[in-house]
Amino acid sequence: MLNQFSRTQLLLGEKGMEKLHRAKVAVFGIGGVGGCTVEALARSGVGSFVLVDDDKVCLTNLNRQIIATRRTVGRYKTEVMKERILEINPEAEIEERRCFYLPENADEFDFSDYSYVVDAVDTVSAKLELIVRAQSQGIPVISCMGAGNKLDPGKFEVADIYRTTMCPLARVMRRELKKRGIKRQKVVFSTEKPVRPMEDMSISCRTHCICPPGAAHKCTERRDIPGSVAFVPAVAGYMIAGEVIKDICAEER
Repeated sequence: MLNQFSRTQLLLGEKGMEKLHRAKVAVFGIGGVGGCTVEALARSGVGSFVLVDDDKVCLTNLNRQIIATRRTVGRYKTEVMKERILEINPEAEIEERRCFYLPENADEFDFSDYSYVVDAVDTVSAKLELIVRAQSQGIPVISCMGAGNKLDPGKFEVADIYRTTMCPLARVMRRELKKRGIKRQKVVFSTEKPVRPMEDMSISCRTHCICPPGAAHKCTERRDIPGSVAFVPAVAGYMIAGEVIKDICAEER
């Protein structure tokens, strides 16, 4: 029967589509990368999602985040993403977790319940905990390395973390994962040398913070506020989605 996934089924086959329908993908971080990952997975027929993020859509997100519009500014990203998924596939099952994933709350997540884990968070400690937890349960996990301060989307690659180059975040992750005995980890990373963002205090979040009062995590708390553009994090997100779909549908062609 013709449906919204018919064109996808022409490439992935009926069994592949059934695997996607049964899959439960947990996406940690619904920002520039994670938002596009979720969008592509929803349009590909993934049937169940766990969306993990405690941020609200900010005015400065409009330049790159697929869920960010003037209408959604100020709303929780997980809430907006859930609405968007259901507009694409009303039958999708979606669990919102409005929190930042941290080592301190990791026990609240049952990784054995997930088919796949997507790491699109910013902090090293959260990334490490996600990878360790997922791998300990035998759950496939893909991790995004640095997408900020980049201008060339063509420089993104998929590789094992120990075969990455140039990316400063990947260098730190390699060292820390080795300490934890993690021997392999699929990542999306860029071989582009990071661009140093300009210091323009007239448009800086440090001097013009618009985070709501009482926000748990403010941009002003960051050591560096990265620059970003519309087309770089989106490409990383779509590449991650492609890897997730390929892995879930493996050997079904």
